[in-house]
Amino acid sequence: MTAPATSTTPLWHALPVSALRKALDAGEVSAEALAAHFMQRIEASTLNAFIDVRPEATLAQARLADQRLAAGERAPLLGMPIAHKDIFVTRQWRSTAGSKMLADYVSPFDATVVEKLAAAGAVCLGKTNCDEFAMGSANENSFFGAVRNPWDTAAVPGGSSGGSAAAVAAGLAPLATGTDTGGSVRQPAAMCGITGIKPSYGRVSRFGMIAFASSLDQGGAMAASAADCAVLLSAMSGFDPRDATSLEREADDFVAGMLAPVLPAGRAAILTESRPLAGLRIGLPREYFAQGLSADVEKAVRIALDGLVSLGAELHDISLPRTQLTIPAYYVIAPAEASSNLSRFDGVRYGHRAEHYTDLRDLYRKSRAEGFGAEVRRRIMVGTYVLSHGYYDAYYLQAQKLRRLIAEDFDAAFAQVDLIAGPVSPTVAWNLGDKGDDPVASYLADIYTLGASLAGLPGLSMPVGFGAGGRPVGLQLIGPRLAESQLLGVAHRFQLSSDWHLRRPPA
Repeated sequence: MTAPATSTTPLWHALPVSALRKALDAGEVSAEALAAHFMQRIEASTLNAFIDVRPEATLAQARLADQRLAAGERAPLLGMPIAHKDIFVTRQWRSTAGSKMLADYVSPFDATVVEKLAAAGAVCLGKTNCDEFAMGSANENSFFGAVRNPWDTAAVPGGSSGGSAAAVAAGLAPLATGTDTGGSVRQPAAMCGITGIKPSYGRVSRFGMIAFASSLDQGGAMAASAADCAVLLSAMSGFDPRDATSLEREADDFVAGMLAPVLPAGRAAILTESRPLAGLRIGLPREYFAQGLSADVEKAVRIALDGLVSLGAELHDISLPRTQLTIPAYYVIAPAEASSNLSRFDGVRYGHRAEHYTDLRDLYRKSRAEGFGAEVRRRIMVGTYVLSHGYYDAYYLQAQKLRRLIAEDFDAAFAQVDLIAGPVSPTVAWNLGDKGDDPVASYLADIYTLGASLAGLPGLSMPVGFGAGGRPVGLQLIGPRLAESQLLGVAHRFQLSSDWHLRRPPA
């Protein structure tokens, strides 16, 4: 497929996006050669991070990028390789959502995110593996098999965007898209030792994103660093008239915003090179540091918080009193929306169809039973139950009321502090198969990420160390609505003074 690497082949996969950008602009490497380098690494990988790769389509896109570069065009993502989570539909690659139901589906159109990034000149390397219909916290629910964590192949990479996180961590792609419904960008980013950001709900178009829970799903950016995430998120975001939930505002330049002072407007502080976060108030929810948080994760997070203090930030104890209720609220609302969204997969219009059936009802039943995996069937059943007559008021309506109260907890917290910080997951990545027989145990791993999703707030995960078994630990930053630049700015300044984001798996 590609020429073999030699001892003189540059380690392009080890460079940040900024360095790749300079090399492409200076003609030190062509977009085609860069794409071929990453394709070779994907071909040799045993992580099962990709579902569909099509070298001819990738190299064709790279050659078009080279033509634009040769004509003198310069743009942040022109010629830059990228991997797309297989939740975003694509015309040239299969769009499976990690499910047998869509195992051979090729979309007749591109998702808005894919369309925007292609217009920006990014070169698609392929589609990354994910939990089926983005339902999972370990990337073990894919019809195409589990993804392995590049730091320890016995461990899960986190989910549902585990394929994207593993690809970036292992140097199979410098950038990747993900989606976050209840933590599915932040949690795998933490477990794979990379940076990932879920923007405010509505920042990134959901058009062409295969739906799981429509009021929660949001596209996100995954890369080694906050600086690289800012480049990707700038190109992904912006108003889309085809998405009724899209925010009607111009796309922000998150790269420029990341470099601006991180204090909210109207507040001033004496900033110095060594104290770029002076005056920033960071809240630590006591519920995030209570029973259930493993000692190794807490230690790494506390050391990172000390690092933020050394940069000038102030730490304040706060409370998010309904944190424990985010799990029951989410696992009523999300399955209910999934039940509705996945009703379209019936074996009639597209997707898997059973070979043998007696009538239309039997076709529906067998096609869905064969096409959906166990976790998807479980959530459809729960969602259908809570929406059924006699239970809607008792469960779904109550969960929506609780969602509003959870959002009010965050509003009250942001009246006291600028950002909220804490762990991403209670533990480091667990071993493959450890929680396969206990889905509730996997649900509990989302305890620190669900609140921001239910409230529609932006959240970022950045690597801050290692825990048990040398597995990565992430620190989560949560901001008020539309505070993505502030989150990226804080993470960027932390990463300028640390090297956790530069660490790579030994293999």
